[in-house]
Amino acid sequence: MQIRQVASENGVPRLVLSGRCTLSALEQQLQSLSAELTTFAADPNLYWDLTGIEQLDDAGALLLWQAWGACRPEHLSLQPEQERLFDRLGNIPAAPEPVPRDLLGPIRAIGNTGFLVWDHIIGIIVLAGQLLLDVKFLVTHPTRIPWREISVTLFRTGAQALGITALVGFLIGVVLSYLSSRQLQTYGADIFIINILGVSIIRELGPMLAAILVAGRSGSSMTAQLGVMRVTEELDALAVMGIPHSMRLILPKIIGLGIAMPLVVLWTSAIALVGGMVAAEIQLGLSYQFFFSRLSDVVPIANLWLALGKGVVSGMTIALISCHFGLRIKSNTESLGEGTTTSVVTAITAVIIIDAIFAIIFSNVGIL
Repeated sequence: MQIRQVASENGVPRLVLSGRCTLSALEQQLQSLSAELTTFAADPNLYWDLTGIEQLDDAGALLLWQAWGACRPEHLSLQPEQERLFDRLGNIPAAPEPVPRDLLGPIRAIGNTGFLVWDHIIGIIVLAGQLLLDVKFLVTHPTRIPWREISVTLFRTGAQALGITALVGFLIGVVLSYLSSRQLQTYGADIFIINILGVSIIRELGPMLAAILVAGRSGSSMTAQLGVMRVTEELDALAVMGIPHSMRLILPKIIGLGIAMPLVVLWTSAIALVGGMVAAEIQLGLSYQFFFSRLSDVVPIANLWLALGKGVVSGMTIALISCHFGLRIKSNTESLGEGTTTSVVTAITAVIIIDAIFAIIFSNVGIL
């Protein structure tokens, strides 16, 4: 780009720009041109003539715009296409002012989180109360019990979950047996592998593994199902027809998962014990017959009932939390993904809390 300063007929200084004012043409002289143009722009009486510029792109226009101080000079001559380009630059909104640092921001965030958690707790309690009223109604009207919905929940959360729970349970049993046997061999206490596997799997790992897998698999499915019904306005349609959400959608899920969960716990614990037994036979040479005969002697039956109790409580809690977050989803896809994620995380956290409560309350039960 060429820059020439000439005097016009009326004596007003005139700056004539010509050539190509594009990024490729000005690449090597951007800084020098910027300083030179800024110097010329300091004269408010200078007449700018840009009609001789053959080609002007956004980079060249921005160079001139910055030299002018983000406003047009008083005397300016442009081509029509250049006029539109500088109009667009003039309509660019100003950069927002920097937000001052909020020293109370962390405290405010903690407070908002606390209020949100309290709101969810109140919502879950209200939903549980409504379910109790629905149970009272169904007891007096047994023909209204949604058997089909309960059976569907049993199939989806129980039968369809047997594959993944069996795989995870078997692998956990193998790993636990292999690592424990290596340590027991050091002290010649090979036989105690049965005690370790029996108590740890039946009392703790079986219920925990099953609950976590069901929370991630079936809990997320329940939340997503109710969320999609919210997005597609099916919940509103049910309300218009006078069909209660809690009785037809939520109560069958809670009852079904409360029945299916103990069965899944039994299945997971059994497969995990099989995996541990296989690893113990390979690593320590303990026969399968000896493992089974010894297991009933070293693991009291109270551990099994404790595991089934955990399964019932965990299953109903997972279903209640999943349905609560499903009903809280708004009519947009972003809320659907966020609600499903929050539901799974909350359900898994609740399962761990339930396991800790059971461990504290029944610390003296089932321990020889």
